[in-house]
Amino acid sequence: MIVELISVGTEILLGNIVNTNAAYLSEKCAALGLSCYYQDVVGDNEERLRETIQTALSRSDILLLSGGLGPTQDDLTKEVAASVMGKALYLHEESKAAIQAFFEKRGLEITDNNWKQAMMPEGCIVVDNPNGTAPGIIMAENGKHVILMPGPPNEMIPMFETSIMPYLGRLQSGVIFSQTVKICGVGESKVETMVKDLIEGQTNPTIATYAKTGEVHLRVTATAEGEKEARKLVKPIVKDLKARFGNNIYTTDDEVTLEKSVVDLLLANKLTISTVESCTGGLLAARLINVPGVSEVFKSGYIAYSNKAKRRLLGIKKNTLLKHGAVSKEIAKEMVKGAALVSKADVTVSVTGIAGPDGGSEEKPVGLVYIGCNVCGRITVKEYHFSGDRAKIRDNTVSAALSLMRECILQYYSEVTFGGKK
Repeated sequence: MIVELISVGTEILLGNIVNTNAAYLSEKCAALGLSCYYQDVVGDNEERLRETIQTALSRSDILLLSGGLGPTQDDLTKEVAASVMGKALYLHEESKAAIQAFFEKRGLEITDNNWKQAMMPEGCIVVDNPNGTAPGIIMAENGKHVILMPGPPNEMIPMFETSIMPYLGRLQSGVIFSQTVKICGVGESKVETMVKDLIEGQTNPTIATYAKTGEVHLRVTATAEGEKEARKLVKPIVKDLKARFGNNIYTTDDEVTLEKSVVDLLLANKLTISTVESCTGGLLAARLINVPGVSEVFKSGYIAYSNKAKRRLLGIKKNTLLKHGAVSKEIAKEMVKGAALVSKADVTVSVTGIAGPDGGSEEKPVGLVYIGCNVCGRITVKEYHFSGDRAKIRDNTVSAALSLMRECILQYYSEVTFGGKK
């Protein structure tokens, strides 16, 4: 089936907010096996919204609309969609009661325009919204499905996962099963080259490539009459990918992030960790600390931004700074050694670089980063060259640091096991 995404809101067109809903829904629809050929953004304008919905209905089976379900006059999505589908609106008493309870629980005054959100198209399915006052709406007519969801992601995402996704799953013939293979330490172009033969020969299952910051995801999707059969189709492809990418695959679980895989590795080997950061300013520590259970392994995080701080906190030698500069392989090495000495952690990771937009030179351009990793006294330092703005360089640096940590820990235990020391 063909799905089309319509994001409603003038604020999206003006660039006041980033349209994260479309990115989220696109990925979820792909996992469901739905084909998405068009994505639309339309402002809060009745005529243009009507035209957009009508055009979408002429070429797609399912319309997913987000936004424009609020209480104000410029929230037009429900009214226009109902009109296009030939549905009159009526007062839905259950929605009215839910809206009243929402305001009373928070001690807020209910204004008359809030009851607008309790008006529903005749014959529709009303979808509960425990996180807000705008219910979702599903209208089905002549094989077309028009689904309305609130715009705020903290309302839309739970609603989609709880109610809309199961509904869409029931529309598909057979069962769709997907498994994601997450890869780090290998660039997107190389990943694509390594699986080109599989993609060119794919039928069922299919393989889709998704580039993420510092990693690449491969989603393997199969369609079958039952889940057991679909899983059987996916299994040999995933096995093949594991053989091709080896330890660069950090998980095949959708819920596991790169930072969680690193924390799990630390926990499994009873290793403690400390971070010392310059250009990333604590972003690496924050990624690790986001993982539940990290308190078992995380000892400390240092932000040594200035040369003075590097010397005072970590004992970096003044001569090393003068000779090689703060952004250098030598300083990255001294940073992990200093952090290990001060924190007594088993694993220490250092980051020093030039995030820009200023501070670069011909010898040391913006985007030059050195990342060091010390695992039980075995030190590795790598040089990286990232592009983009300051935020992108810093984000890529953090992902690279997590990948290097994982690589160094795996390599350490591989070497000590091979050497008969474990």
